[in-house]
Amino acid sequence: MSAFGSSSRITPFLWFDSNAEEAAEFYCRIFPNSHKLSELRNTGDTPGPKGGVLTVSFELDGLRFTALNGGPAYQFTPAVSFVVHCDTQREIDDYWSKLAAGGKEIQCGWLVDNFGLSWQIVPARLPELLGHPKAMQAMMKMKSSTSPNWGVLRKADMQVLFEGWEIERDRFAIKFNALRNCFP
Repeated sequence: MSAFGSSSRITPFLWFDSNAEEAAEFYCRIFPNSHKLSELRNTGDTPGPKGGVLTVSFELDGLRFTALNGGPAYQFTPAVSFVVHCDTQREIDDYWSKLAAGGKEIQCGWLVDNFGLSWQIVPARLPELLGHPKAMQAMMKMKSSTSPNWGVLRKADMQVLFEGWEIERDRFAIKFNALRNCFP
């Protein structure tokens, strides 16, 4: 398969300065079911060293990427990020520590890796958790000193559910007492 080949209609194409191959190898070490697919060498007709890697195609856990050694003209920004959905806090901690190494930790599960690419390391249940206002408030308070403690969201989620149960319990008690008074 060529460096541009893909089984998907849409494939992320990442512009690196001169370390595309290093980045691809780094990402392939972090994610399961990942490997380098192919590379295209510079023939000397493009900027960069003749014979050096121009593009490298790789797959991260089933998603194909192409990385280009395009020079310093463009940089990554947090305006585009990759979301990693995790099933456990241990998985979150693992991806967080590996991707954040040498990079920059940001609030709310976001980080920028050593290559400047932005990532969001989140629980797979995030949409469900964020359905509760207190969970969103808790998430906005999360700091970047360590991997995000999504257990805070779970506690907030439980608090919301418990408060909802108390309201329903109180409504039930009022209705039950009213009915009980009707039948002495």
